[in-house]
Amino acid sequence: MQTSPLDLAIIAIYLIGIVLFGCSFYFRKGAKDAGTFMSGGGRIPTWAIALSIFATQVSSISFLALPAKAYLSNWNCFVLTLTVPIAAFVAAKWFVPFYRKTNSISAYTYLEERFGPWARIYASACFLVMQTARSGVILFLLALTLKSALGFSCLWIIIITGIVTMLYSMLGGFKAVIWADAIQSLILIVGTIAVIVTLIIDTPCGVGEGMRMAWDAGKFSLGSFSLREWGTETFWVSFGYGLCVNLQNFGIDQSFTQRYIAAKDDRSAVRSAFSGAMMYIPGTLLFVLIGTGLWIFGSTHPGMIPSEVAAQSDAVFPWYIVNRLPHGLSGLLVAAIIAAAMSTIAATLNSGSTVLLEDYFKRFLPEKAGESRNIRFLRSMTVVLTVLAIGVAVAVMNVKSALTAWWSMQSVLSGGMLGLFLLGIFSRRTTSTQAAIATVMGVLVVVYITFGQKILPLPGFIHLSLSIALGTLVLFFTGFILASLKRR
Repeated sequence: MQTSPLDLAIIAIYLIGIVLFGCSFYFRKGAKDAGTFMSGGGRIPTWAIALSIFATQVSSISFLALPAKAYLSNWNCFVLTLTVPIAAFVAAKWFVPFYRKTNSISAYTYLEERFGPWARIYASACFLVMQTARSGVILFLLALTLKSALGFSCLWIIIITGIVTMLYSMLGGFKAVIWADAIQSLILIVGTIAVIVTLIIDTPCGVGEGMRMAWDAGKFSLGSFSLREWGTETFWVSFGYGLCVNLQNFGIDQSFTQRYIAAKDDRSAVRSAFSGAMMYIPGTLLFVLIGTGLWIFGSTHPGMIPSEVAAQSDAVFPWYIVNRLPHGLSGLLVAAIIAAAMSTIAATLNSGSTVLLEDYFKRFLPEKAGESRNIRFLRSMTVVLTVLAIGVAVAVMNVKSALTAWWSMQSVLSGGMLGLFLLGIFSRRTTSTQAAIATVMGVLVVVYITFGQKILPLPGFIHLSLSIALGTLVLFFTGFILASLKRR
């Protein structure tokens, strides 16, 4: 079954519409002001920021990988989402008020005040590298999906999506990113619900019987609750990983903290952060339900899913979109997948250019900083970051599993940012030198768990997902212990 002209028209209308809408902010008040480009002038409604936070969390990695993992195994991937309420509470209680009190839009200003310039430069560099790599992987996974769904070249999909996102991010700035995110999140929600409805209709034995089949097959399992199995994706391994990742996202990720500052007041900032986080829980629930529904579909329609597609869990959802959804709805789902990718990439481009201006340009070339030069720098860096993301996407085209590679590298690229930030807040006596030593120790632990276990194996294998949690703990307690020893 080929994609219909109606589907292609819907996709084209979405792409053209979102670009024109985003670029229209270039002609609005404050478009040539660097502060407005980075924060929207502090006049963004609470609900729009909440939708933007939700859209930033839901990339094409979530939209495609979560159904694939639920289809292949069970609901263990949903455990990561169960940690979101904890991270959201911490963000609303401490992080949001903290960033609202700072005089800098950069999330990493505090680290300089606490540990010196090296900490700020180090953390901001980790953010830039990690988010650029993430954007590249998102672009590649999107291209891989659209290639199988539409038959287009991966390279051209990567280039076109990157350029389209860059255009409205570069011209419209923060306001364009926020409002485009709001629209894209609505498209994503409608498309996801439409797939659920279609899967229900596609279940000949009825929803109740289909769910019973899935239950008997262990498809709703959250993983083993054993406290001894640290080498597999148990409930606790996934919970620890999810807690650290979500605390890092809501606590020190510029893409999130920038939205806290953009809110009208403290109350609006707290409400938008918490609301955006809570929206992610039902959203993720729908994603894993889609994966389970695809498994039920395959079980009740033996032989309908081609064997070569069924053998690759990542390919099942795109196949279903193109071959089972009605014309028009199929195009809407493809647009939703594109929207999920673009919303995350746009947030990265805007926050990345902000970090480059605040933490690098103004620091190392303060004599050249000025309103007109600042806005030109922000737009230029948006282009540079887009080119780098496209380069990463092209580079991982030959990787066997880009998603697996990303999950393996994410902890390393984060560089212990969360542990360093927590150390600065809770260990007031830790010096700059002690923090640097602790950071090195934390990163070494992450690198060893990710790569070194094959060379120098431990008595029991530690799952790669635990690397970020253990690295954070080692960094924090090393700094704390060093400070305690010096007092004696």
